[in-house]
Amino acid sequence: MDALSPTVSLTSESPGYVAVQPVAKADRIQTIDVIRGFALLGILMMNIPYFGLSHTATPRFFTAPVDSPDFRTFLTVSVVFEGTMRALFSMLFGAGMLLFMAKKDTQTDGYGMPDYYYRRLFWLILFGMFNAFVLLWPGDILYTYGVCGLFLFPFRNMKPRTYLLIAFFCVAVLGVKGFFKAMETQENREGYLKAIQLEKQKKPLTDELKKAKEGWLAVEKNAKYDKKKEDEINKTMQGDYGTIFKSYLPLNTKFESVKFYQNFIWDAWALMFLGMALFKWGFFSNQLPTRTYVLTLLAGYGIGLSLGWFAFWDGVAWYTNPGKVLDANSFPFQAFYQIRRAASALGHASLLLLIYRSGIVPWLMKALANVGQMAFTNYLMQSIICTLFFYGYGFGYFGKLSYYELYFVVAAVWLFQFIFSALWLRFFRFGPFEWLWRSLTYWKRQPMQG
Repeated sequence: MDALSPTVSLTSESPGYVAVQPVAKADRIQTIDVIRGFALLGILMMNIPYFGLSHTATPRFFTAPVDSPDFRTFLTVSVVFEGTMRALFSMLFGAGMLLFMAKKDTQTDGYGMPDYYYRRLFWLILFGMFNAFVLLWPGDILYTYGVCGLFLFPFRNMKPRTYLLIAFFCVAVLGVKGFFKAMETQENREGYLKAIQLEKQKKPLTDELKKAKEGWLAVEKNAKYDKKKEDEINKTMQGDYGTIFKSYLPLNTKFESVKFYQNFIWDAWALMFLGMALFKWGFFSNQLPTRTYVLTLLAGYGIGLSLGWFAFWDGVAWYTNPGKVLDANSFPFQAFYQIRRAASALGHASLLLLIYRSGIVPWLMKALANVGQMAFTNYLMQSIICTLFFYGYGFGYFGKLSYYELYFVVAAVWLFQFIFSALWLRFFRFGPFEWLWRSLTYWKRQPMQG
């Protein structure tokens, strides 16, 4: 199993036993499918602004009138959901890797579990590159998961507490990186202020002060809305496939190389190891007492949403006047990004598990489980649908919808994926991309029915 589609399952009748082949529908851990389905649909909420709008539009969302539909939608999505869906996906990927690695190392045609494990990840990396460089989606996560998963194998037999310590270490690495970046920005601000003072006195600037001034002016430029730049990007995205490919090639290459090794790998590892710990504790398989899920819900939302609220208004202040924010030396709530997203994600998962346990809306739980069972197909389907809807070689709606209007598109895609997943699973065992992935992993055509 992984964050996209499980291939094995533990059964309550025989603890510790793991099936060698892909599991039957009846043996799946349905709560994991429910959480995965929720995360899959939620990821589109976070991705849709980047499918349909230029990243240069971000400053105008933060500085929009507070009573406007755009601002209210942006506020809600940022505080409640930002980073949390990817966090859930990463946690479930870690849990899924444990399940796959728990398979008996039965040799088949000279290959054992480790061979299939690495072959599976190799194909996932290629699917990620297909998503980024063929479907032209810069926000791909499959490549990141595939590469990060390559390093999980040696950790398969560790205790949950060890996984937790590793997760904290990864967060600490990101924290140190963020601290030095913040210090660099602060130094540029101080250098800029000194440079301005010296220029008023008509005194020459040192090379160090010139560099600091340039650095700070770049920060201010990035925080300021640039309509001309947004219009240029919109025009490019209204072009044909070749034009968009050429535009995104350097960005996608940077995301899957420099950016990946600088930040994405630590981000993914932190949540994967946390997910591995939670899975071994029985969190995702709904094995803990109701009281534990209630407390996790309250603590997760209490911490995550509170930090998210303050971080959002920090963002408003930053995009309004970044110099004023630094000069005020206010508390840096953005520094707690990893903590707040993990806390809110655990709140989301706990709420889902409590609803599932209560049996209040079984139809919704079943619908989410269907989407989750076909998460790999549905994830790539979102890229296909949205690029065709927004990009110039499709319907060309890029840059034509306001922020809040994008979520009508989200609702339409959700409805389609609910219906498609339910209908497909009535006749087939796997989603089409799940079937392809398994067939490539085992280098053998997998049965679609049964």
